[in-house]
Amino acid sequence: MMTSRLLIGDGAKAKLSLGIRPWLRLLSYAPLESLRLLGLRLAGARLGVDIVLAPGVQVLSPWRLEIGSHTNIARRACLDSRGTLTIGDNVNISEEVAVWTAEHDIQDPNFPMTRDAVVIEDHVWLCFRSIVMPGVRIGEGSVIASGAVVTKSIPPFSVAAGVPAKVIGRRNSSLTYRLGNSPGTR
Repeated sequence: MMTSRLLIGDGAKAKLSLGIRPWLRLLSYAPLESLRLLGLRLAGARLGVDIVLAPGVQVLSPWRLEIGSHTNIARRACLDSRGTLTIGDNVNISEEVAVWTAEHDIQDPNFPMTRDAVVIEDHVWLCFRSIVMPGVRIGEGSVIASGAVVTKSIPPFSVAAGVPAKVIGRRNSSLTYRLGNSPGTR
């Protein structure tokens, strides 16, 4: 039997989103992390295990969001998955990070919204107030410095900084850490 998630088209999902958005926003401040995660799952997000989801995380179109296991997402992060957002395992998303998968075409006279997927691979660290723009892939093990604006894909194990972000260094490729709520990870 098909689930209702598969039967709802994009137009219906957009209308449904208007009803879900206030509920998800309120639930994002629930005192229990398990309630915040349950809200995302009920809205269609595909979530791994042992995810830390701080209060106040905003998610747009959660049915197009996939988050791997052992990933930490800090307060007031904004995850836009209107164009699909895939986040790998052991990813650390710091406070007030914004990941965008939709934007407007400023050259088109009708100013239409465009969408493009974002992929954040395993062991990535998005530092405080960094911004990731639509169509970007952030390679495994990369670090995006605080305040950076990522407009182009970043190769694996890179350190990127600036506006627009540019690779300024390399990161050790022998990463073995595991994030999340597991004993010994905090």
